[in-house]
Amino acid sequence: MSGIHLTAEEQLQLEQTLRETHDAHQYKRTLAILEYSRGRPIKEVAQSLGVTRQSIHNWVVKLQQQGTSQALVDGARPGRPRQADARVETLLQSLMMVSPGRCGYEATYWTTPLLQDQVRRSLGIDCCTMTLRRCLHRMGYRWKRPRYVLAPDPQKAEKKEAHQTYAGQAQTTQRYPDRRRD
Repeated sequence: MSGIHLTAEEQLQLEQTLRETHDAHQYKRTLAILEYSRGRPIKEVAQSLGVTRQSIHNWVVKLQQQGTSQALVDGARPGRPRQADARVETLLQSLMMVSPGRCGYEATYWTTPLLQDQVRRSLGIDCCTMTLRRCLHRMGYRWKRPRYVLAPDPQKAEKKEAHQTYAGQAQTTQRYPDRRRD
């Protein structure tokens, strides 16, 4: 391939994509095609961006076939399906509304091991604690350590009065102005 010829419209579209994209991969691909179309040798473009010459050729072909800068966007990658599906999220949502005690646990707050056990009992699905944490995070829950709240001090007023009395006595003690330190 000895170069690529872009129409003015295609060049404007790629330059706009370059300005607006937040995807680093798409940015790199767009920049490579623009530099190549401006007459820069493909070997230099590939070295400056840290990619192979073949990758740039593939991107050019893909762009020419589809005719839009969306051809340079990463496609969906198949992966392992989520273990925590909608049923788990629905169950977690309902569990977060009740205390663990109502489900037979001797606990005040839900923990991921308790939730893991309850999901296993209710749905027969084994989810690891990280899966449950990610699921709760997607649902908007944030984990915070419970704080202990002490009961109010019934003698607070008496202590405050005694402290003020002591502070007042300390101010009334007389100093001897004649005495100086050596």
